[in-house]
Amino acid sequence: MKRLLMVALFLVSCNRNTDTLTGVKTFEYKGGEHEAGRIDYTESPPAGGKHNPGWQNCGVYTQEIYSEYAVHSLEHGAVWITYKPDLNPAEVKTLQAAVEGRTHALLSPRSEQNAPIVMTAWNAQLALEKADDPRVNLFIQKFEQGSTAPESGASCSGAYSETK
Repeated sequence: MKRLLMVALFLVSCNRNTDTLTGVKTFEYKGGEHEAGRIDYTESPPAGGKHNPGWQNCGVYTQEIYSEYAVHSLEHGAVWITYKPDLNPAEVKTLQAAVEGRTHALLSPRSEQNAPIVMTAWNAQLALEKADDPRVNLFIQKFEQGSTAPESGASCSGAYSETK
């Protein structure tokens, strides 16, 4: 009985660790100004700031998208998941499954980032090594249409859908 209790406590402890959203960097962008053309951002990918007047339609992209449109989607409460173009195709499929059916999520490759996978929301960012990291879903649950986005709940469709 004592051994069973120890195993149960261990499992609860392990589960608690996988349900924790650790490693998130935060920023302090206010609502972003609209600006046409290319914009230089501090982070890569950017987590807020000035952006194009049009937003990127949420969904799955197989080519890189423009940051200026994606940041506008972040302002609307989108989560933008980017991955290095050489990421294993099985990992990409795992990420696709994570965003499937979500109204405010973007997925696209991005060559200009250090980590294999980067999860970005307005004022929040998380770098990950693997697509099966439980923090993928935790980040989406916390930030999709979350309170950090200045225009949370605004449309994430009906605008720009082009790629680079």
